[in-house]
Amino acid sequence: MKIQNLSFFLLLLLFWGCREPFEPEIEARDLNVLVVEGYLDSEGLSSNLRLSFTSNIQDEFNFNPSALGATVYLESSSGARYSLLERGEGIYEFQHDIPENETYQLRIFLNDGTSYTSSDLKPVITPEIIDVGFEQNEAGVEVFLTTKGNPDADDFLWTYEETWAFRPPIISFDKYDPELKRIIPRPAEERIDLCYRSALNSDLILETSSRFQDQFVFRQSIKQINRGDERLSLRYSILISQKALSKDAVEFWEILKKNTDDLGSIFSPLPSNIRGNIKQDQNPDVPVIGQVSLGKVQQKRLFIDIREVAPWRPEVPEYAGCFLSADTVLVANYDAVFRSEINIPALPIYLENAIEPIGYRYSTPRCVDCTRRGTNIRPDFWEE
Repeated sequence: MKIQNLSFFLLLLLFWGCREPFEPEIEARDLNVLVVEGYLDSEGLSSNLRLSFTSNIQDEFNFNPSALGATVYLESSSGARYSLLERGEGIYEFQHDIPENETYQLRIFLNDGTSYTSSDLKPVITPEIIDVGFEQNEAGVEVFLTTKGNPDADDFLWTYEETWAFRPPIISFDKYDPELKRIIPRPAEERIDLCYRSALNSDLILETSSRFQDQFVFRQSIKQINRGDERLSLRYSILISQKALSKDAVEFWEILKKNTDDLGSIFSPLPSNIRGNIKQDQNPDVPVIGQVSLGKVQQKRLFIDIREVAPWRPEVPEYAGCFLSADTVLVANYDAVFRSEINIPALPIYLENAIEPIGYRYSTPRCVDCTRRGTNIRPDFWEE
């Protein structure tokens, strides 16, 4: 019986090993389709337009290649032109205070000679954010906002950028100087004990204010930070942008949100059946994915300090297994242990009443140097 089972198992392996992988045919027109994504602020706030191309969903790295070297500008009905500056990786920056009583078209000229034009754009004036706040719950901390729509601004899109301060599990204020062959205080610009990280939202938050009484959107959930998240280990900031959408833009963002919910991120591959308000000039039937919106963006920033949510114990997988050495490296052995920078001096060891340490205990850069995961340059907007 065992021999029969073994034979069946081997035949099954042979069957699966001989099967050819299924590779569905993808029409060429679904590849290298221009993707346009952006909400341009009409009152001078820096905003970005992203240009890229769709790629084969079977590509190994699964990303949309950027559209580089394009000429992009916003043209008003009176003929004025407002250029977008290329910032690299398919990002084009718009920073102009434009008249909001005119209509506009976005013009895109790619370096292969093709050009694209948007439908007429009328700036949408976004109402102010009334309030932002946070509340602790069983799962962690929820960040929310309150706003109010009006007949001209009913549908909202919210995006955000997070920044948080953090420390490595093992703190070091010193470094080994191979020329002096001694350990010296680390200069302020080289500090590795305090860093900052930033992240853009990877999901889409949409809401229609007319679903609520008096179009009052109360405590709209923006971000849930779960217990143990490093974001709240020291100090956290979130900059929320509120953008009112025109009626023709709502459908595009709802389809994109469904794609986001299905695939997990706004940076996931886009299906080629998403359309928007951009068309190719040479052939309007050529598919283009994307939606450009124009209007006043409202922003509010919120800070949360560890003292406001304590106790909060961060769990950072990157720091798993970090420890301080049990042995002390004596002065005579500094060069042998610290010159290669495989080990970083962390804790000075003193004899009783001594002024100079007799040696240092140490750890690895992964556990000591926060610049491996962030920057030690404090953001300009940061408040203590």
